[in-house]
Amino acid sequence: MGEEKKDTKVTEEKPEVKEEKKVEEKVEEKTEYKFPTEVIDLPSEGKIYSKDSPLNKGQIEIRYMTAREEDILTSANLIKKGVVLQHLLDSLIVTPGITSADLILGDKNAVMVAARILAYGPDYKATITHPDTYEESEQVFDLTKCPFKKIPEDVLFDENNEITIELPVAKFPIKCKILTARDEENITKEVNSYKKTGISVLPEVTTRLRHSIMEVNGKRDQNSIDSFVQNLLSRDSLFLRQEMNRIAPNIDLVQEIDLEGDMIKVEIPLTMDFFWPQSIW
Repeated sequence: MGEEKKDTKVTEEKPEVKEEKKVEEKVEEKTEYKFPTEVIDLPSEGKIYSKDSPLNKGQIEIRYMTAREEDILTSANLIKKGVVLQHLLDSLIVTPGITSADLILGDKNAVMVAARILAYGPDYKATITHPDTYEESEQVFDLTKCPFKKIPEDVLFDENNEITIELPVAKFPIKCKILTARDEENITKEVNSYKKTGISVLPEVTTRLRHSIMEVNGKRDQNSIDSFVQNLLSRDSLFLRQEMNRIAPNIDLVQEIDLEGDMIKVEIPLTMDFFWPQSIW
């Protein structure tokens, strides 16, 4: 018996289909823009990140804002959900494998200020209220004059990127970490879940402490940490929170300005105008 012949006829694509594919390829080529980027220093200098994290080098790469990011800033849906800045920073960060959730709060603030400077320049106009007369006036802040608050030299991080703190009353050591934006988000979700139960006192302080403390007197299990936090004396609680604030790196947004002849230190208000200056539009 002879071999059965197979149909080797190739079906040719219709001309209009070929043309559509060519157009799609051209669109893909055009959308692969290369935007200018800048490498930004972080207040933490990378000291609190693991060695396998790109952030361990103390820098992050971000790109310049475009009209696409302005769409993000004006998204009513993102604003309503309270995630507009998160989406903005995630859109700007180009360091591989990194999102804004991986950053500690101080580093995230520094990236936000750097992104604003790259987008619209260092001058930022904001309305300030005099603390005594309550008179409002427009002030111009130079964002390039916001120095970093770095980690104190007496603070050392171990191989787990944790710090050891000796409590003044309990007289034993605990290990803590500096919270990332992801940790902050989890804390907010947890506290909000308590709100739904209708309890009169929200455990905001204890929830934050439970997420910050990683080890208590050599014990790392969550039950030991939870029990410790619930019974933590107020003096030790205050000391711990003050010490963590002292240690946490950040960008200093306090500047001295002239208000009606008085030199007053004020914190730069980060309103929606920070990323969407009306005067520019």
